[in-house]
Amino acid sequence: MLKNMSDLSHGTGDNAAAVNSLRSAVMRLGRRLKHQRVDESLSPTEMSVLGTLARCGSATPGELARKEHVQPPSMTRIVALLEAKGLVRLEPHPDDRRQKVVSQTAEAEAMLEESRRKRNAWLAALAEGLDEDEWAKLRAAAPVLEKLAHL
Repeated sequence: MLKNMSDLSHGTGDNAAAVNSLRSAVMRLGRRLKHQRVDESLSPTEMSVLGTLARCGSATPGELARKEHVQPPSMTRIVALLEAKGLVRLEPHPDDRRQKVVSQTAEAEAMLEESRRKRNAWLAALAEGLDEDEWAKLRAAAPVLEKLAHL
């Protein structure tokens, strides 16, 4: 546990080295995973919004903007692009007629499933080079990485 955040900000200690290594590895792996996309016509942000809808369910554009860490006007444009591509639908909000609720379509679900399948297969093939001890460490680290991704 970190006792002093300056350990990270000043680059001292084992935690700073671990954070630096983690950042570098996650960025490299993320870039490589991006090349495994199924639909090149979608931006990474559009794919992320579809992934959020798949994970969290229907949401208003404002809720999506908060979850995706973008400004509401940007999310409105992204939702409009996804709707034009037939990947999301807008429906009236059940409690507030001024709002809309964004839901993914069956086409988006199928595309996301194919994308996950392709990326998982690529990552599994890459991980075939790990030994059992490395697999055990990876299994132990996965929930922690998942938590970090959603903080």
